[in-house]
Amino acid sequence: MRIAVTGASGLIGSALVRSLRAEGAAGGPGGDVAEGAGTGPAGGAGGGPSRGPGGGHEVVRLVRRPPRAADEVRWDPARQFVDTAGLVGCEAVVHLAGAGVGDRRWSEEYKKKIRDSRVLGTAAIAEAVASMEEPPRVLVCGSAIGYYGDTGDRAVDESAPPGEGFLPRVCEEWEAAAAPAEEAGVRVAFARTGLVVAREGGAWGRLFPIFRAGLGGRLGSGDQFWSFISLEDEVAALRHIVDTDTLSGPVNLTAPEPLTNREVTAAMGRVLNRPTLLTVPPVALRVFLGEFAEDVLGSQRVVPRKLLDSGFAFSHPSIDEAIRAALD
Repeated sequence: MRIAVTGASGLIGSALVRSLRAEGAAGGPGGDVAEGAGTGPAGGAGGGPSRGPGGGHEVVRLVRRPPRAADEVRWDPARQFVDTAGLVGCEAVVHLAGAGVGDRRWSEEYKKKIRDSRVLGTAAIAEAVASMEEPPRVLVCGSAIGYYGDTGDRAVDESAPPGEGFLPRVCEEWEAAAAPAEEAGVRVAFARTGLVVAREGGAWGRLFPIFRAGLGGRLGSGDQFWSFISLEDEVAALRHIVDTDTLSGPVNLTAPEPLTNREVTAAMGRVLNRPTLLTVPPVALRVFLGEFAEDVLGSQRVVPRKLLDSGFAFSHPSIDEAIRAALD
């Protein structure tokens, strides 16, 4: 299968590209991922052959600069430009590009970047797909469980309405921007991703060094729910969505049982064999993170109902397994 990927140099995108190139078929219901697909930096997302040595999928990477490799295609979301000639023959597009939500303190300028990188990028991809004479059969758009806002102790699945605040508004606009592809008859799914447990980036990329140094601890009360997923399961779930014709609309990519920050903290200490006696008070988080602190302290108890109902099997359903997988 020929598959196009945006955000191919990011944490999730690079692991996805590596997995797709390594294998030609997703395997069982969990979409078996090639060994090592959840570890290492951008590895297989670099230049070179677009097929893996085992005859894996042909991957096309969308890049914002002039293409430098045979597997690269130019796009410019700010100008709403996609070189659709490079997408000819693609059966699927996996759109993961977007500015990191927690990469820096939120200024009004950076909040605009967070929003525009998602909404404009998705609009560009959706309109490009819709304009093709033979469009891909499926478009998988990245999204986030930030859609639900603070759910407190209430467990929510894909049927829940959006929450309130900046991130829920962004997620609503983000997903709505894919409408042109849906109207063109393309199956569109929104991968609402939780906190990805990975050593190389994301929230856990920052947590691992702190906990290894014995300085880890709960954030605020620790009672807020964290909905996590291992990087390997994230990649397998994306491939499962591509391969499962019955999956469309929002799909939560989180482990089956969310845990509180207190429980996650205890697991980090247990797996890393380090003390977790410290507590980061809310006021400190607000000083360092600004507005984003409210989302860090918020609770999101999200369950992956659609994935489970479609037969997806998690490789790392527990937090201990997800942490150990990130360390392998």
